[in-house]
Amino acid sequence: MSRRVYLHIGAPKTGTTYLQDRLSLNAGSLADHGIHFPSRSPLVSPGLFHFRAALDLLGQDWGGEPGHAVGSWDALVKRVRRKSGSVIVSHEILAPARAEHVARAMADLEGIEVHIVYSARDLGRAVPAAWQESIKQGRRWSYRTFLRQIRRGKPWFFRAFDLPTVLATWGAGLPSERIHVVTVPQRTDPTAPKSSAGHVGATPGDPLWLRFCEACGIDPAWAPRDSTRTNQSLGVAETQLIRQLNRRLERATRREASYDALIREMLAQDELVGRASAPVRLPPTDYDWAEQVSERWIDYLQGSGVHVIGDYGDLRPVRPPEDAPWHDPDRVPARQRLKVSLDALAAMTREAAARPDPDQRFTHRMRQHAERLRGQ
Repeated sequence: MSRRVYLHIGAPKTGTTYLQDRLSLNAGSLADHGIHFPSRSPLVSPGLFHFRAALDLLGQDWGGEPGHAVGSWDALVKRVRRKSGSVIVSHEILAPARAEHVARAMADLEGIEVHIVYSARDLGRAVPAAWQESIKQGRRWSYRTFLRQIRRGKPWFFRAFDLPTVLATWGAGLPSERIHVVTVPQRTDPTAPKSSAGHVGATPGDPLWLRFCEACGIDPAWAPRDSTRTNQSLGVAETQLIRQLNRRLERATRREASYDALIREMLAQDELVGRASAPVRLPPTDYDWAEQVSERWIDYLQGSGVHVIGDYGDLRPVRPPEDAPWHDPDRVPARQRLKVSLDALAAMTREAAARPDPDQRFTHRMRQHAERLRGQ
């Protein structure tokens, strides 16, 4: 059996959470058919293993303890080389890799048929989702500042989104037929499930999953278990609340694991999703720019000979109706901010009350406070 590795390099906000979780859920049945999604051990999820391997390849820590990912890329390569058939490596932070990182990856995988899989989404959906994701990761910039930086091509997210740059870097030296671009279906596609700006995938016949299967040589019948994991969008008020919290927290706090547990996971991915706040959208004045970028991407794909799975039209932003109001995420009304803030405070209070009090330290502090009051 021929040996292949499919490097699914992103992009971010293109349903990668859903795709990776579905691969994990079906890892056993896929392995029975020669498709492997390796992990380091039964105690480490494939998603975490691939994330650390990507960090190691890129020489990054992303807020973890210094050196926590060192050796993870080599460990992943060893597992790739032990497998026969096909291996899938997937993480979206690989998309903006530099040429030297790609050269190392190709050298380490020498002798194996390497394929690049890149999932792409139009900027009308991707940019708002990327700003929200950056806020959930602890950033503090306004939407206006983020948009200005995106148009200048500066942030990490845009380097990951710019299709021609990503494919030219990762595809250097590879035959075009080994580069697969999966377009994320538009919400206007009648076969696609309804989704928010950051919620892609979630049905057994999800077209994104079917397209990904085609790119990686998977028969969908080999992966019957569906994933319920999504990375849902926040509205303008909820995103602004997280941003204001970030502005009040020092950098060290925003890089701790407890930030991810409390802010990113509990608030941003649980308590504050699915509310009535208006969605974050691209400003009406930015659609001309987004359309120009999409046409550049499409021209590149049509002339490159790479394998495109999906519709070129998926890469074109869909303008909202002319009478649809646009809500500026940087100007959320005070009453709306107050309501969201109180809801978040209630959620944090419930979480604090449910946690054990080691050595009754909280009770001890309260008694000390009471004694001070009595002594006044």
